[in-house]
Amino acid sequence: MAPSQHAPDPADGPDDPHAHPHEHSHAHEHPHAHDPGPLADASVRLARPADVPAVALVQSVVLREAYAAVLAPEAVAQLEPGALAAVWRRSLAEPPTPDHVLLVACAGEQVVGFAAVGPSSDPDATAETAELLVLGVHPAARRQGHGSRLLNAAVDTVRGRGRTELDAWLLASDDAGRAFLLAAGLQPDGAHRARVVSPDGRAEREVRLSARVDDSRQHGADT
Repeated sequence: MAPSQHAPDPADGPDDPHAHPHEHSHAHEHPHAHDPGPLADASVRLARPADVPAVALVQSVVLREAYAAVLAPEAVAQLEPGALAAVWRRSLAEPPTPDHVLLVACAGEQVVGFAAVGPSSDPDATAETAELLVLGVHPAARRQGHGSRLLNAAVDTVRGRGRTELDAWLLASDDAGRAFLLAAGLQPDGAHRARVVSPDGRAEREVRLSARVDDSRQHGADT
């Protein structure tokens, strides 16, 4: 997926990794045992503290790509790995809730993508609603199934915590992100909002996509 992203709000600065950007859904891809090459070692697992620098690096690249047309160049330049790493380090040490989970996608031992899920904070959310808070895959590792594996793992994670719905917010202008989510089974549910993306109050329209995750249906989408 082109900017696979759901991450801290640029207007808030790098202090809130669970402020609303998101992306999600379910799609299962399992590399065949006889397949050669990097995909044979592709995996998704829970993030560890040692993964933080790599997660922050991927997120910085993804955010700069996603917001290049939305933010002023000086604001984009502030989305740097060091600040983002500090946020994730704190979040891993003290998650906002037990249901906030950070996952990483790996090619061998190298972290090439990440996703975070947590309870939805939307006004119309129920106790069964989860949110894909962020999903990012490094541009050099796209089209190899990492995004789909992250979404699969995100769905399994929220389902295992008793959630039956997964929501995601994304910029209305993010055609690539929308296509990825639609292919994975999420659908626009009619909700939209204005998200402030700069300190001067500039706002961009976001739309919400959602899917039920309380069944075993699987959909395919490759990132």
